[in-house]
Amino acid sequence: MNLVPSCLPGAWPSWLGRRSDPPLVAAILLVVMAVLFLLFQPGGSQAPSPAESSAFSQAPIEIYFTVPGSPAAESFRGGPDAALAEAIDAAVHTVDVAVYNLNLWSVRDALIRAAGRGVRVRVVIDSDNMLAPEVGALVEAGIPVLGDRRQPLMHHKFTVIDGIEVWTGSMNYTVSDGYLNDNNLIRLRSPDVAESYSREFEEMFLEDRFGALSLADTSPRQAMVGGARVEAWFSPDDGAAERIEELILGAQESVDFLAFSFTLDPLGAALLERAGEGVRVRGVMEADQSGNEGSELWDFLAAGLDVRLDGNSRNMHHKVIVIDGSLVITGSYNFSTNAEESNDENVLILYSQPIASLFLIEFERVFDLAVP
Repeated sequence: MNLVPSCLPGAWPSWLGRRSDPPLVAAILLVVMAVLFLLFQPGGSQAPSPAESSAFSQAPIEIYFTVPGSPAAESFRGGPDAALAEAIDAAVHTVDVAVYNLNLWSVRDALIRAAGRGVRVRVVIDSDNMLAPEVGALVEAGIPVLGDRRQPLMHHKFTVIDGIEVWTGSMNYTVSDGYLNDNNLIRLRSPDVAESYSREFEEMFLEDRFGALSLADTSPRQAMVGGARVEAWFSPDDGAAERIEELILGAQESVDFLAFSFTLDPLGAALLERAGEGVRVRGVMEADQSGNEGSELWDFLAAGLDVRLDGNSRNMHHKVIVIDGSLVITGSYNFSTNAEESNDENVLILYSQPIASLFLIEFERVFDLAVP
């Protein structure tokens, strides 16, 4: 499949030069792709071409990870948000953003530039974060910003551009999430996936339906994107937990997870059941959240699972499950009761061994830094 692991292992280190320097960028990315060569050879396929390795390619799926402690993180420049801002700068007709919090200057400025050249820009944000100066700058620029005006969270982190591409993952559009916390950001070029996310956006922005007022999505959830099957689920209306539980119970060899919060009993029970049947289960949980009421950590440890507390002094903010090295579950959805029953969330399921391989690289990085 035509998959680009953009900026791996994540943010853009200063020693790579400027992102606007194509010859140097292409050369460095070719080296990165050579290192990852074996990941992209199902059945002995050829190595990606230089065009597929370019940061400016039109690959259907791109994966970005933050790298706390890297040179880019120290400068707060050149992380995954730089690629998102570049995509917004290329927007022609529409940009719709639903995000829990926004204070990244790169995204703020790109949205204002888009509105300034006539692109229709709309934003939905959690009301708790409406007073951020960066959000105020959007309002001053004439961009409509709608808050959810309720206690549970509008916890999405997605952007739909021109009805043909979606950016989503665990990363809020904040300095902390883009540079200090462990996160992922995924770009999917697919009108079908964009349609699903646009329906979710307009349910909030046009119909003012949040949380319990959300309507179940009865339209097709699946799409093929560059050879990978993709599913999009939304909560609290679509029953995302039931789908995730079903996938965990189908695991045959391994389940590896990264969880900012894990309090959802059915998912914890599913992991314990598979571990009891000989499936290898490993995980990393955010240390600051692991002691919360209802945490699954204690049950995992009592069962002898290799579950660790993260080693990031800030936040391990991923919400990732990798099953059998071939399927990835991620998105804004923490594995929590609030995510399933109260918050506005999205879950992205990607059926792809190459994509799973990239997430396993990130898992091993976080796992190796975690505390047993």
